[in-house]
Order: sequence, then structure tokens, then C-alpha cells
Amino acid sequence: MDWISTLLTISGYMVIVYMLLVGLIYVILFLIASPKIYREHKLHREEPVEELVSSQDAYPVSVLVPAYNEEIGVVTTVRSLLALQYPQFEVLVINDGSKDATSERMIKEFSMYQADAAIREHFKTGTINAVYRSSQYPNVLLVEKDNGGKADALNAGINVSKYPYFAAIDGDSILERDALLKTMKPIIDSNGEVTCTGGTVRIANGSVVRSSIVEKIALPKQPIAVMQIIEYFRAFLIGRLGLSRLNILLIISGAFGVFEKERVVRAGGYEPKTVGEDMELIVRLHRMLKDEKSSQRIEYIQDPVCWTEAPSDIRSLKSQRIRWQRGLGETLWRHKKMMLNPKYKGIGLFSMPYYFLVELISSVFELIGYVVIILGLAFGLVNPQVTGLMIVVTILYGSLLSALAVLLEEWTYHKYTEVRSVVVLYLWALSETFWYRPFMVWCRVLGIFAVFKRKHSWGSMQRKGISEEKKGA
Repeated sequence: MDWISTLLTISGYMVIVYMLLVGLIYVILFLIASPKIYREHKLHREEPVEELVSSQDAYPVSVLVPAYNEEIGVVTTVRSLLALQYPQFEVLVINDGSKDATSERMIKEFSMYQADAAIREHFKTGTINAVYRSSQYPNVLLVEKDNGGKADALNAGINVSKYPYFAAIDGDSILERDALLKTMKPIIDSNGEVTCTGGTVRIANGSVVRSSIVEKIALPKQPIAVMQIIEYFRAFLIGRLGLSRLNILLIISGAFGVFEKERVVRAGGYEPKTVGEDMELIVRLHRMLKDEKSSQRIEYIQDPVCWTEAPSDIRSLKSQRIRWQRGLGETLWRHKKMMLNPKYKGIGLFSMPYYFLVELISSVFELIGYVVIILGLAFGLVNPQVTGLMIVVTILYGSLLSALAVLLEEWTYHKYTEVRSVVVLYLWALSETFWYRPFMVWCRVLGIFAVFKRKHSWGSMQRKGISEEKKGA
């Protein structure tokens, strides 16, 4: 038994060192992001984009909405897009062979008729069977195609789209009215130096939605939905903002991103053979920019908000996180030649190792940590000092970092008008280490194993929809 105790103790020390190093990386990213966070705190949210509403310099944008079995939320999404404050845009819903009434809902709600459309052949995709146009809103189109997956649907949307920039958003999402303006502003101001941007994604579960607008932000009743709100705070406000400021961000959320179409076409479009098509495209774009020695940048914009429905049941959440982790693993493997390659500068020397060590295999280290703690407490197989230190580091690594993200979010954006909501978020954040994070660790470990499976799909989620005129799920 002595050798088991020794092995567990050594493992415990390794996990402690790992978590401290990762915590240090988060602190560094936070320090890098903090000047921008401070400026956002003082910023008047409307002034920076007011002049763009009627500007002739604003590039027209095609908004692509890939949809598979989205009958519950697709109409709400499209109506929110029609309310966007932007000079010129079109909305393309790409129905990827849905088995529900997605098409019927669209055709009925927007009085659509079958129309002729110029379809370019930038990419080979599943067969496009028909294109419908709304008689009420001529800038709203429905693309009917054979099932091919989300990446294939987005590629088909690019083929049909007519504008030089496109925004990709999920079929269950709602954009704030000025979100597209704020996301396009860095592209317009940079005169093309910024090739794509990503906005902040927030969870709409529990909020009040009227006329396809999030009228009142509130918390959902389900604890797992609340924890996802906190998780998004940490991921976007600390992680992505810091990486973006260094121009080494490898993820633009598939729920809301804006891209220069010509650059994406040259890169080859979305990759249908991975479930992480959004991240894989960004890594490929970075690779292309570095190979070309281009000065173009990819930026994350904090303020633009895309509201989306989060999984509210364990099964859907587990499926989502396994898929995300699998997509991360597949992308890193596809572009492994960039890892630690000086040719790709910060991407190869920091960002790729960061996503591998922190985002991918951290779940393995954390799982080992939980095993060491359990065996130490239950059977006394681990030195008590090591067990105690493990518990402290685990709490610091999980709960306190999330609690900090909640405070930063409220200090910066003041989205939650009720003090009670902020207190509830803070208290739930402190509990993360004891129940939510272990579950996430297990899902992410399963996601690593899933990398070796070939079959993939859209993924499934039990949707309740972002409800109109009442509190959502």
C-alpha cells in the first residue's frame, strides 16, 4: 500500500503545480484584458456606433442562420434579425434537411414564395433543392437543402449569399439590435485590417422576451442553466478577451461571428468533417494569415450580445460539452504542425499550447485531482497536507475564479438590474467546485475519447425555446 500512497502523493503534487500554473495563466490573461474591461466600464454604449446607422461606409452583410429541427425558435430568431439596426443586410435561413416543421413555420410566418437565386459554387455542398423569398421582407430568404451538417449548411449559405461580409448565428439565438453594428465597427474602422470578429454570447434562459427582443434579463430556475451563465462570463470576459488583445484567439463562437467572405472562400470554407467547424475555421484563417505574412487580425468584441438557449437538462448539456471537447481535440490534431512552431508566432508558441494544456487536457488533471482528494479523505492513502492543499487549490481554480467573473461582468455591463440576481450568481459561482465542475470534467474527459470516433452530427438538445411574452426555461 505504501507504493500506492506514494504514487497518489506524487500525482497530487503534479496536479497542484498544474492548477497553480493554469491559475497564473488566467491571472496574466486577466491583466492583459483589464485595460479593455476598465474602458468598457466607462463607455457610453450607444455613442460609438450611432453614426454607422446611416453611414455609407458600412459594408452590407449577409446573416446566415443554419437550421436543423429549429421550428421552436427559428421565427423568433429571424424576427430579432429584422429588428437589427444596420443599413443593409439580408437574412438567409439554411434548412439542412430538418425533420420537423422548420420550413413550414418560415414559409407561413413570412409569406414566402419560391424564387430564383444566383447560387455561386464557392464550395461543394449538399444539393440545394429550393430558395424561398419573403413577400413581406424581400431581404429574408430560406434555403432548402439536403442534410449535410452545420458546416455544410453554412457553406451553402455562403454560396447563396450576395454580400462581401457574412454573419453566422445559431438558429435558436437572438441578437441585440445594435449587435451587428458593434461587431462590424472594428472591420469598418480598420479599413479591412480586421477580417473577422466575434461577439459575446449570453444565455437567455429565464429572461423575458417580447417581440423577439430580450426585454428583461432574469435568471432561470434550473441550477445547471445558472451555472452556464457563470461559465460564459468567465470564458468570454477573461479568457477570450485576453487572447484577442494579443491577436491569438482561436475561437469565434459559432453562435455569433462576422467574417470577410472572400477570406473565408480562399481558406476553403467550413470543414464538414469536424464537429468543431467554428474553431477549425478560425485556426485555418490564422494559419493562412501567418503564411501570407498578412497584417489582418481576428478580434473578439465584448459588448455585442447574442442571446441563446442553453441546455436545461443533464443529458443535453452532457451531449453539448462532449461535442465541444471533441471539436477542440479534432482541431488541434488537424493543425498539430502549428504547435510550438515559431513560424506562427504567438499562435504556435502560446495559443495552440494554451488550448491543448488548459482547455483540452486540464480535464484529465482535474479528474486525477478529484480521485486523489476522494482517496485521501476516504481511505487516508494521501498525506493530509497534500489532500488539504489539493482542496484549497481546487476551490481557488474553480469557484473563486468564477465568482470573480460574475463581479467583473456586473461591474462592466450591469445587465442584471436586480441585486438579488447578482447575489444568486455569486453564490452559485462559489459552489461550482463541489458539483458542477466535476460533472464538466467528466463530460470533457468523455469528449477526449470521442475524438477517436468518426461519426458526427449536428448534436441534439431538448429545446424549450426562447419564449415570447413569458419567462423562458
